Amino acid sequence: MRTIPSGLDRKEAELYSQLDPHQFPKHVAIIMDGNGRWAKRRHLPRIAGHRRGVDSVRKVVTTASNIGLSALTLYAFSAENFTRRPPTEIHFLMKLLHRYLKNELPLMHRNNIRLSFIGRSHMLPQEVQERMAWAKEQTAHHTGMVMTLALNYGSRSEIVDACKSMVNAAANNGGLEHLKIDEESLNRHMYTSNLPDLDLIIRTSGEMRLSNFLLWQAAYAEIYVTKTLWPDFNGVHLLEAIKEYQSRERRYGGLNEPSPGSSN
Repeated sequence: MRTIPSGLDRKEAELYSQLDPHQFPKHVAIIMDGNGRWAKRRHLPRIAGHRRGVDSVRKVVTTASNIGLSALTLYAFSAENFTRRPPTEIHFLMKLLHRYLKNELPLMHRNNIRLSFIGRSHMLPQEVQERMAWAKEQTAHHTGMVMTLALNYGSRSEIVDACKSMVNAAANNGGLEHLKIDEESLNRHMYTSNLPDLDLIIRTSGEMRLSNFLLWQAAYAEIYVTKTLWPDFNGVHLLEAIKEYQSRERRYGGLNEPSPGSSN
């Protein structure tokens, strides 16, 4: 009989029993969309959706850790959010993030989760940067799932930063004639160079776009879109996405053809 991880509720355990634990994605990323619409449907201010969205983060992170995912990356705050949202909303989101990093630390410790960040964090408020550095240091010794928050993140900016990093590395190592440009070299300079290849992207709220999120990493990732708004998303929805992922055949650009001599 298959062992069900402790910590799963009844519905999660039922779904987990239908999955192949040897075919789990190593790296799952989530575009957490729909906080504003969730609040609007309930005639609440947008900040109520963001506040409720933190509860969903807690549920999903806990389930992801319980089932043994290696890496979970959450699109928390895009570079576009930073420039196009009202200042009052940005201020609230920064306060919410500052509070989250402190309040959720016990959960990180209980679940052996290591916290990481990607994005141009140097543009965030100083007190938020300090809290991020503190939270990262507090969890640096953990050996379980790597939870990465994408903050002030944009994939095009990441690729630009990776190219600049390659040029700077070459300039500091004998000159630009030593610059080597290929996929492997570029990948080493991406924000996510310490993470497994991306296997699955989940987008909530039904939108059919990547919104400048992990464009390089998503080259062969499976994409799963649900109409569920992020504040309603939980561990069961995560397992449903993994179930759909396991039903797909990943070809990486190849053909799904039987091998010579196959009876299929």
